[in-house]
Amino acid sequence: MSGDWDLPGFSAWLGGRAAATRRAYLSDLSAFADWMSRSDVNGPEGVDRMHLRRYLASLGTRKLARASIARKAAALRCYFSWQVRQGHLPSDPARALRAPSGGGRLPRVLSSGEVTSLLDVPGESPVDRRDLAVLELLYAAGLRVSELCGLDRADIDLRGRTVTVLGKGAKQRRVPVHDAAVEALRAWLDDGRDTMDGPPEAAFVNRRGARLGPRDVRRILDRRSASPTHPHALRHTYATHLLDGGADLRVVQELLGHASLATTQVYTHVSKERLRAVYDETHPRS
Repeated sequence: MSGDWDLPGFSAWLGGRAAATRRAYLSDLSAFADWMSRSDVNGPEGVDRMHLRRYLASLGTRKLARASIARKAAALRCYFSWQVRQGHLPSDPARALRAPSGGGRLPRVLSSGEVTSLLDVPGESPVDRRDLAVLELLYAAGLRVSELCGLDRADIDLRGRTVTVLGKGAKQRRVPVHDAAVEALRAWLDDGRDTMDGPPEAAFVNRRGARLGPRDVRRILDRRSASPTHPHALRHTYATHLLDGGADLRVVQELLGHASLATTQVYTHVSKERLRAVYDETHPRS
């Protein structure tokens, strides 16, 4: 990749973003630069809006997921905005760039029965207690998996029934949890955590003596779920069940740690789909 793209400088500027976002944006920019090199364009100054639109269109022909294309568009907007701010470009060719529209899948939402079967699994070993505490907390607080893995013991307030989370963009929020989650967390922290090696400050650890990671959480869910389920489905389920129960959309936005209300609004569509399904299944003339 030509140094004209200044990938190290862009990486440094992204320093305040989540590590996963930073890696994804750098990978997206590198792929775009490689694509542009086929047209003998070896730096951002040679890129115009038509190049960007053609690139996104080419991603669509490769049948990439809509969310992946949208993220790549976001990475390009971020990069060219940075170039303009640095004074390297006179204008921003990616301004108002959007990914091509198309049908997107709604998040998977677990039914109340699925949640119950996932959480009501007996077990008295330290690992069993850890697994239950992890799943209870994901559903009780709607945490991202990365947020749960980053929790320290000091972030969990059992008496106040809250957890303090460091979310995207290093934004901190405090989220309430229900009694069942508190009980599961207390059983793990009081009678399981100290029997397993790992960083003393970490709330959750794996059998290798390290802080629990996203892959570990996926394995926990695979062991306990009757059907294939991604850990993020518990976050979707949390938000949808709150809205189904009458929670205000802006409250759910705050609980999830979304910077934009538009991100939270997808769950209103999920709720409408669920209401339609219930109506179709139960109304005598549907």
